[in-house]
Amino acid sequence: MTFLRRPRGIVQTLALTMALAFPLLMIAVSAADARAGRGGSAGSRGSRTFSAPATTPTAPNAAQPFNRTMTQPGTTAPRGAAAAGNAARPGMGMMGGLMAGLLGAGLIGMLFGGGLFSGLGSLSSFLGLALQIIIIVMVARFAMAWWRRRNANTAAYEGPANGPAPAGGPQTNLRNGLGGLGAGLGAGLGGGPGAAGGGSGLGGGAAASTPLQITPDDYEAFERLLGEVQAAWSDEDVEKLHKLATPEMVSYFTEDLAANKQRGVVNKVTGVKLLQGDLAEAWREGVTDFATVAMRFSLTDKTVDRASGNVVDGGDTPVEATEVWTFARRPGEGWELSAIQQA
Repeated sequence: MTFLRRPRGIVQTLALTMALAFPLLMIAVSAADARAGRGGSAGSRGSRTFSAPATTPTAPNAAQPFNRTMTQPGTTAPRGAAAAGNAARPGMGMMGGLMAGLLGAGLIGMLFGGGLFSGLGSLSSFLGLALQIIIIVMVARFAMAWWRRRNANTAAYEGPANGPAPAGGPQTNLRNGLGGLGAGLGAGLGGGPGAAGGGSGLGGGAAASTPLQITPDDYEAFERLLGEVQAAWSDEDVEKLHKLATPEMVSYFTEDLAANKQRGVVNKVTGVKLLQGDLAEAWREGVTDFATVAMRFSLTDKTVDRASGNVVDGGDTPVEATEVWTFARRPGEGWELSAIQQA
């Protein structure tokens, strides 16, 4: 009996350790890419939200599907701050991870002949059966919601629900290497991959998308927005972000900034420099213009403790990132960030 109890005790101890360490691991992973957007894929691309953008020399791999978007398959992109305020992050998050870890510890305890939470000792005796039931229900709900959203995004990317993916290859480079804008960028850009795909986008209406010509001034605006969005994120300036991005994107930024404050940290992004860029797609839906651009850029990305100022993640060494940004523009207004996707 002693021989059997010892392995059981070791396994229960390991299970409890994993349950407690899992949320910390989730925090470490989420902090690895702490810049604006947190290294995820979020936002909307009008009727092309669930169509992968064309690949480019800057981003030769397909962009990741959105894990945060207010657009549902077969619907148009939402408008307004009221809709943005209701955005929710798919996935179980930190609390979901903790619940899953605790449940895992209980299941292991059951496998070795104990109760559901026999491996948690005083916690089980203190909270009792009611807590166990609540935890199981919460974990099941989190897992089912995450699975539904994951399947919906994957199916929408693979299926023809929103029409065929835009045809044609990427347009002329926005930037190549460390040089300035190339000569003749404004010439011959009107025939980009924009003819396919109907539906309405941020501008409303049911007009089919049409090709859009992008000029050197537009490229300058895209590069400027790259730096300004990262700077506003670093300064936690939500008012500034409202001038640079759609309400949907601002809702995600606000959510991420609130999470940083809750953790007692602040993300500092400096030295943003565009290294290379390509226009993947440019089109018009109703009265709204869209442009999706692949950008490779360098930046200094570090997260510091609010109280002490000590660096908790990242550092002063510049790192590189490649992302696909989509910009939207309505009549009489400038370009604003509508989506970020990882490449």
